[in-house]
Amino acid sequence: MLKKFYQITIFPYTLFLLYLMFFGMGRFQFDENVIRIEPVYSTLSFIENTIRWWDIVRIVLGNVLMFIPFGFLGWVFPKLKNLKSLMYAFISAIFIVEGMQYFTRLGIFEIDDILLNSFGVFVGFQIRRFMEKKFNRLVL
Repeated sequence: MLKKFYQITIFPYTLFLLYLMFFGMGRFQFDENVIRIEPVYSTLSFIENTIRWWDIVRIVLGNVLMFIPFGFLGWVFPKLKNLKSLMYAFISAIFIVEGMQYFTRLGIFEIDDILLNSFGVFVGFQIRRFMEKKFNRLVL
């Protein structure tokens, strides 16, 4: 039952997430292309220079939580049932999306986004494995 629901909702969810990544949350087109390639430094700098905790939670935790559903992609694409294949495919895809943000200037190419998003997929994969073991009847 959960698999069927997931198979129906993951495509619209992906479109919604792409909308947020390019146009949502007050985004605007930058005057120049921006790239941040120092891992972890830009996130720590963001946390250090942000006054409101809500902004920190929304950006940092959001970059993890919003990508947890992609850890379940093995339910739609059988080749993505193992972690290595899933992570390879996801990192390739998110790298392309971050590159598109850079070239369109509708976002910033950030290595930290790739790391946080990928961690979200990893968490989702672990949740999927747990659910398949403990709640197999509910999953089908």
